[in-house]
Amino acid sequence: MLIGRESEQQAIDRLVSGARIGTSGALALTGEAGVGKTALLRWAETRLEGFRVLGATGTEPEREVPFAGLLTVLRPALGLLDEIPAPQARALSAALALSEGPPGDRFAIGAATLSLLCRYAEDAPVAVLLDDVQLLDPPTMEALTFASRRLSADPLAVLLAAREGECDEMWEGLDQLHVTGLGLDATRSLAKEMAPAPLTPDWVVRVHEVTGGNPLAVTELAQDPEALVRTSPGLPPPVSAALGESFARRLSSLGPEAQAVLLVAVVCNGDLRLTGAACADLGLDPDAWIAAREVGLADAVGTEITFRHPLVRAAIYRQGSPVERRRAHAAAARALPDHEVDRRAWHLSESVWEPDEHVAGLLHETGDRAVARSAYAVASVALERAARLSPAFLDEQTRLLAAADTAWAAGQGARATVLLDGMAGATIPAGLVAQVQDLRAAIALRSGSVREAAGLLERAAENASPDERALLLAEAVHATFYLFDGAALRRLTTLLAPAVTAARSSRARAVGTVAAGVAKVLSGGGGIDELRAAIPLLTESEELGEDPRGAAWLMYVPLFIRDADTGRGLRAQVDQARRRAGVGALPALLFLLARDEATTHSWARAEANYNEAVRLARDTSQTNELAVSLAALSWLEARTGQEVECRAHATEALALCRSRDIHLGETWTLFALGELELALANPAAAATHLGELDRLLGELELGDPDISPGPELVEALLRLGRAAEAAEIAATHLRAADHKGQPWARARARRCAGLLAADGFDDPFREALALHEETPDLFETARTALAYGARLRRAGRRVEAREQLRAALAVFTDLGAEPWADQAATELDLTGERVPPRPLGGVNALTPQELQVALLLAEGRTTREAAAALFLSPKTVEYHLRKVYTKLGVRSRAELADALSAT
Repeated sequence: MLIGRESEQQAIDRLVSGARIGTSGALALTGEAGVGKTALLRWAETRLEGFRVLGATGTEPEREVPFAGLLTVLRPALGLLDEIPAPQARALSAALALSEGPPGDRFAIGAATLSLLCRYAEDAPVAVLLDDVQLLDPPTMEALTFASRRLSADPLAVLLAAREGECDEMWEGLDQLHVTGLGLDATRSLAKEMAPAPLTPDWVVRVHEVTGGNPLAVTELAQDPEALVRTSPGLPPPVSAALGESFARRLSSLGPEAQAVLLVAVVCNGDLRLTGAACADLGLDPDAWIAAREVGLADAVGTEITFRHPLVRAAIYRQGSPVERRRAHAAAARALPDHEVDRRAWHLSESVWEPDEHVAGLLHETGDRAVARSAYAVASVALERAARLSPAFLDEQTRLLAAADTAWAAGQGARATVLLDGMAGATIPAGLVAQVQDLRAAIALRSGSVREAAGLLERAAENASPDERALLLAEAVHATFYLFDGAALRRLTTLLAPAVTAARSSRARAVGTVAAGVAKVLSGGGGIDELRAAIPLLTESEELGEDPRGAAWLMYVPLFIRDADTGRGLRAQVDQARRRAGVGALPALLFLLARDEATTHSWARAEANYNEAVRLARDTSQTNELAVSLAALSWLEARTGQEVECRAHATEALALCRSRDIHLGETWTLFALGELELALANPAAAATHLGELDRLLGELELGDPDISPGPELVEALLRLGRAAEAAEIAATHLRAADHKGQPWARARARRCAGLLAADGFDDPFREALALHEETPDLFETARTALAYGARLRRAGRRVEAREQLRAALAVFTDLGAEPWADQAATELDLTGERVPPRPLGGVNALTPQELQVALLLAEGRTTREAAAALFLSPKTVEYHLRKVYTKLGVRSRAELADALSAT
């Protein structure tokens, strides 16, 4: 019976009840040691009639064993492994060492975990109970929390418990319940139940003050009331200290042999067989541990010695001397069976105190095996320890670099940086300098300082081979693209020209040529010829199309040329790469895809992809990708009139971008806020944001008219009656657009000319519309048609005006650009034409998740395929599909495809 836990029990009951009716969820219990988290888990088990129960408890020795916890959790479900998507099944099978295979994307294992749990729950509700999660191996924690965040419409309940403060970052996005100490009345009831003799009221009040109502501490002190007398009344000790002292006193009451055997048992993680063999090796009586049962410190369950609390284990280990601990680890290593090579390596590493190449080599092999199973966090720890035990300087440095590399692969950017900093104190071997800089740059580019990344890549290129030099300089351009630094881009252009000439591989030449084109376009120095020249090189390089990271270079060509014909084949290659991309590579790729879609008619797809990029960037801690995806999403939301969402995303993006010099995202955010105010008929506010953007672009020395807010600023100024300022900006913009020579830029510039023309405005508007036909951007075409129609109406040419305004209204309506559709409808109404009410709902009524589901199913994917692509469960996909059918008024996949055909 639990005392004083009514609110926690109600929360668990809600979780379990939801799972019974197919509404899955996860609840994380946090609290200090001994506060009762384990007791709540055991109580939860009594509420799970009819459930299949899976679970695991973290232990310190298992923490370095890759996927040890995940194997324990999933073992009963492994018979269904062939019934989840094949790529996920392969990744999970390799991770659990059930089959041979190359290491997969670490998030694919989390997706596979979700798929397997959901498949297991199709036959009966499933509950997953995880205790001491902070002691599970990191790959297990990552996979299970990744899956838990995506639960929605399955009969699944996940209940996790961990020490407070140790899993907060990992559990972001999960419902959490902080378990606190008992109240005074509950403390009194518990103490009365556990005490061997009556306790005074003052003692109960004092014990409640000292322990904060921690149930385990109350229990311990109630059984040993005199321990409270030794605690200073002015300074209540931490609960763990009070418990540790109590456990240590009990331990001291045992004989030396019993203490020695308990130390071996702790080292052997309670394994009775291994403990017995190690004790025999040390000449100890393995049965001596039984004395600990008599004082309530340990017990035996099956083939395992269990300890009353993790603090008991800690007290036993701490009480052993360093020499005794090393002897116990050495004995455990000798007693392990031959196939337990990784465990032996860990025990041997704890048994030595000075560099030892044999042990370092074993740990290095352990790290390599962990990498082969995508257990990068475990591999990093093994490789770091191998480095510390390496007698040779070069081996130490090489292993530290490998530890940093695997830490980064595990998503532990801060740890990877610390490991690299540890190398910086010594003279790094020349052969490792470029690799160190490249890794630092990769970390900085995704989650740190983009400016630092660009500098590191440039320096790494100085001593690289010809192909590596071209690729490193191209990556420097990619980083500088985020910085929007015109001067740096011009410098990189100069460096890239000879590097591309010297490159030998098709990949290096293709990527280097695209990078040179991008740098020139952004800095206003041409670049279109390079981008066109790169197309056959990109098409020839099969490697690029198969590499999700390399696929970004395929997308740059259509994005920067911006005409109707260029890049169709490249877009198809990118779409194929997306299907193969792991979760870690997807945020950057989805961002580029969405950016391309946002410049065509596919706004619904763009919004869905932006939202998916944001969600995955948060999940994978890719802060820089999150910043630019939020900025670009806010720009699209400005055009669709989602004012609340636009302002919220812009605010978050602007804070991230300004703190990291991500001027790309900063400019897009200012553009978003400016266009939002323009769409909402607030020209003064629009001019403020757009003017700030124009000044920023000047400071950054960027000369690409495509990123200039000139046309929008001209429109805002004209609405404010500031025609002279508008004319000056329009003239500057026209010169830049004509210098670039691309139809998109020239069309926008001519729209400005049409807006400013006192008479004879037809020619610039007609020329603009003709140029628009050479681009895929229907929104800009409609903006020009709206501006032209408004000028025609004000000139009294109503019939001609209606033609332009109808065209603009149709495009705005199809795109979902509601405020612009309202403007077009108002103008059309002023011509005397009655505008029927526009239909509400449709595709624009779908949530981003619903739209993603609908699009994938409309493309012909099965429910399971769509679930795999979106890292959801099939039942969650079906749940969203039902809502899609209702909102769109369709009843079949064929009707769904028709409804989405124009999206």
